[in-house]
Amino acid sequence: MPVEREYVFPELRPGMDHSHYDWLPLNATRAVLRWPGNASVALCVIVTLEHMEWSRPPGHYQVANLAGGYGPSPFPDVTAWSHREYGHRVGIFRVLKVLDKHGIKPTIAMDALTAENYPFLVRHCLSRGDEIIGHGISVNRMITSRMSEQEERDYIQTSVQALIRATGKAPIGWLGPELGESTRTPRLLAESGLRYVCDWVNDEQPYALKVPQGEGLRPAPTQSRQLYALPIALPVDDVNALWDRRIDIDRYGEMIKETFETLYSEGATSGRLLVLHLHPWLIGQPFRIGCLDAALGHIVQRQGVWAATGSEIIDWYRSSRPGAR
Repeated sequence: MPVEREYVFPELRPGMDHSHYDWLPLNATRAVLRWPGNASVALCVIVTLEHMEWSRPPGHYQVANLAGGYGPSPFPDVTAWSHREYGHRVGIFRVLKVLDKHGIKPTIAMDALTAENYPFLVRHCLSRGDEIIGHGISVNRMITSRMSEQEERDYIQTSVQALIRATGKAPIGWLGPELGESTRTPRLLAESGLRYVCDWVNDEQPYALKVPQGEGLRPAPTQSRQLYALPIALPVDDVNALWDRRIDIDRYGEMIKETFETLYSEGATSGRLLVLHLHPWLIGQPFRIGCLDAALGHIVQRQGVWAATGSEIIDWYRSSRPGAR
């Protein structure tokens, strides 16, 4: 994402070269954050259901060597496509079973093509009371600054409207495919009525994003123009760790536990956030699910852990953080 180097005097905006949020380091100068029940850690588990298209749609951008297959190959890439669909057919139910075992209500990131073409999964998630958030159109169509503003606005609305049709209500959270954004994305998300976004991975607490008034859609009177970041813990994202960096599965489980233990210790003085991002086609494999089970079991057996959905965490933060209004 291109940066905006608009500050001639660094002392006016220390630490950054853009205006999407205020610089606020997580140290003694930041106000103390308290979670419900004075919990040390708020745990949010995001389970992503994203569709890989049979062929790459023309005119759209996807990351090179998209995870799930062996790399670029002649059409059709059956290995990558069917590996990804394993998550929709098998892995999702295995992951949800483990989350249920540990009393964790997931936040489901669902793209438009999944919402439209997998009605059973939509009904299944709705019947469980899971929160469903926006996740673009497909994993093959990523938001980038190559889009015009109107193209990006239409893209977001296509995703939101697909979820409204499938679930009966608008999502309030957003996770971009492959965490993709342009410089306009936070403003356009807020204009579309979304309240939080998970793409920014730079903190261990939620924080407010700045969304200046734009020229596009306006939220309904009942909708808020506020937008908050709910940062994913990227190093323990299963695709980042297990596929991109090829971390051993046993070591991955230890990484989750060690991440939690550090946050738990630090959260005794000011609450911390652990957003664990999972993909059922990957972590839902039979030889990996035990790792997730053990790691989550380790986390929830501790006192002072608040397992919540993305909207629950953002609602609490918005109403309870120091200086909230």
